[in-house]
Amino acid sequence: MKKHLLSAFSLLLVGTLVSAQEVAFEEYDLDNGLHVILHQDNSAPVVTVSVMYHVGSKDEDPEKTGFAHFFEHLLFEGTENIARGQWDQITAANGGRNNANTFLDRTYYYEVFPSNSLEVGLWLESERMMHPIIGQVGVDTQKEVVQEERRLRVDNSPYGAFFEQLLKNLYTNHPYRWAVIGSLDHLASATLDDFKKFNKTYYVPNNAVLIVAGDIDSDKTKKMVKDYFGPIPKGADIKRPDVQEAPITQTIYAKYNDPNIQIPAILLAYRTPGQGQRDAYAINMISTYLSDGESSKLYKKLVDEKKMALQVISVPIDAEDYSSYVVGALPVGENSIQDLKKEIDEEILKLQMELISEKDYQKLQNKFENMYVNANSSIEGIANNLAENYMLKDDTNLINTEIDIYRSITREEIMEVAKKYLKVNQRVELEYLPEQKDAN
Repeated sequence: MKKHLLSAFSLLLVGTLVSAQEVAFEEYDLDNGLHVILHQDNSAPVVTVSVMYHVGSKDEDPEKTGFAHFFEHLLFEGTENIARGQWDQITAANGGRNNANTFLDRTYYYEVFPSNSLEVGLWLESERMMHPIIGQVGVDTQKEVVQEERRLRVDNSPYGAFFEQLLKNLYTNHPYRWAVIGSLDHLASATLDDFKKFNKTYYVPNNAVLIVAGDIDSDKTKKMVKDYFGPIPKGADIKRPDVQEAPITQTIYAKYNDPNIQIPAILLAYRTPGQGQRDAYAINMISTYLSDGESSKLYKKLVDEKKMALQVISVPIDAEDYSSYVVGALPVGENSIQDLKKEIDEEILKLQMELISEKDYQKLQNKFENMYVNANSSIEGIANNLAENYMLKDDTNLINTEIDIYRSITREEIMEVAKKYLKVNQRVELEYLPEQKDAN
């Protein structure tokens, strides 16, 4: 009885946290097209200033890949008013830190400061947007940085190329078909004018959203935003090609030999809807249920119970145009990757033919509510979520309502979505193998 009471109390506590967590925000546009979102939270003397640009690897020329990721590095090089190498020093001197990341659809820059350094953050990001120096010295320096990053994370890292290999097989026409880091040959052959053109096209106010979140005064912040970002000229309208992929109707079989591994892996990848669509939320629930973490069905079955797998792999790739669900495993002992594939397919078939239990469904709901609370538990997390919801899902208020979508997805809907998207003839089967040794 006590256990049931504690369980009920836990559910009540999560529900209270979720309902109490509404994020208040204000959004508006400057005349130059910059979208601004302000979130005032004076509970701690911290502020996040971030800018998300609607440019990722999908916006690149197929013959000039890797530019968006390259610019993630290049735009820390300096500006007309910030000398090379000074960006991090200015940030640190004002008690802050900074970072950036790039993915298929967007590039995100941010600083976290004590709130009395808010103006420094606004100045830094306005400088990045208005006065970047795209010079040969910076380009050459960052080419070396990116080359080393690729060697470290992809070429010389165990299983480092699986993302790249999956994308090239999942997509034939869409620009998601190449990896975010792109081609080093393309970067090496690119001219300074190529980089300047890319910057002029995409790193403009009408292709960006500015987030200021934390310990701010909204009225004073609006004035500073206008002062720093208002004078930046609007860029030309961006024309994005609408590339549609034909559905996968026959299983795509692929193999890759990785010189950095000794244990093979099987990876099954399904192309799924873009991240703002309802079915994408159901896919996320399926991914969590089947293969996310030690409590998932596949981990318990393959690792804990049957001891057939060393590890279960789960990689849901959320993106704007298409997403993908990737599931796989590494065998242990005498088991083969084909044995693992058979076991994975049995669990997927079960999901397609039977409703998950009420207990598992409630557990899934609890997990997503916990993830929702954690995602919005920091000013940094809130800033990132506001930016992505606005830019990639076209609804900033999803920061408050997205959990309701998960709550509304039924067991029946989970089963139907599994039937619709997780078909054997609609996937890539990648055998990720050790490199063959020369018999001589």
